[in-house]
Amino acid sequence: MTQTMTAGAAPRRSVRPVPLAARQRWTRRAPLLPALIFAIVVTQIPFLVTLYLSTLDWNALRPGRRAFVGLANYGQVLTDARLRAALLNTVVLTAASVVVSVLLGLGLAILLDRRFPGRGIVRTLLITPFLVMPMAAALLWKHAIYNPSYGLINGIFGGSTDWVSQYPMLSVVATLVWQWTPFMMLIILAGLQGQSLETLEAARVDGAGPWQTFTRVTLPYLRPYLELGALLGSIYLVQTFDAVFTITQGGPGTATTNLPYEIYLTTFRKFEYGEAAAAGVVVVIGTIIVATFALRVISSLFRMEDAR
Repeated sequence: MTQTMTAGAAPRRSVRPVPLAARQRWTRRAPLLPALIFAIVVTQIPFLVTLYLSTLDWNALRPGRRAFVGLANYGQVLTDARLRAALLNTVVLTAASVVVSVLLGLGLAILLDRRFPGRGIVRTLLITPFLVMPMAAALLWKHAIYNPSYGLINGIFGGSTDWVSQYPMLSVVATLVWQWTPFMMLIILAGLQGQSLETLEAARVDGAGPWQTFTRVTLPYLRPYLELGALLGSIYLVQTFDAVFTITQGGPGTATTNLPYEIYLTTFRKFEYGEAAAAGVVVVIGTIIVATFALRVISSLFRMEDAR
């Protein structure tokens, strides 16, 4: 009977133990799961909802009419004259702010890389603009610096120039440059302080002057840091809303209306939710493309550090 039961019983499956390395990996990753779930809920689910809204013809002034239109809103975004002007303003605003911020940050980083009395205090003061809230910085520049009656510029140079009305794009760019130059300076300064002193000394021994050492040794070494600063700055500045809204309100006309501000107008002035959602998706896709290049630059910097 025992032999019969043994023969008729189903064979027992062997359970393979989980490899120790896999269990260790999951042990390290488990504490990150709540943060990952939170990030997905906060970012990805709203983005999926935005994708859905971008396929609808939905105007809040006509609440009973909501129709599926597919990609028609994207066609409207790419062909609308106001949105094309907003796209051009976004490119000009972002490119000008990033280029000037990187150049000024490079100059300040070179100065702070030298030893002089009070360097720590000067470094702290130069970092301060980056710590100011964007809305507060825009209000400061609009009223304390650009005001035609009591602004700092007219107080120093005289006259009663209305800088915001006559030079709207320049006014917004100057505000963003003031705020983002410290960010570029910190990135470039980190690269300068990681440069090999032996390489610089060898260049001096070979007869290279200060300018030759900078252009042929230091600048090529700083190229990844300059690219990183420019890419990260572009990711943030392409989403600029505070300065445009506070200083110029997108005007005069559409002179400083960028994509984020145009999306705001489309949503809360025209109440075209579907069109605004499509414009937002276009901005997100552009930001993702720039962020991809930024991640590649960061990876190259890590490889450089590992190779040392």
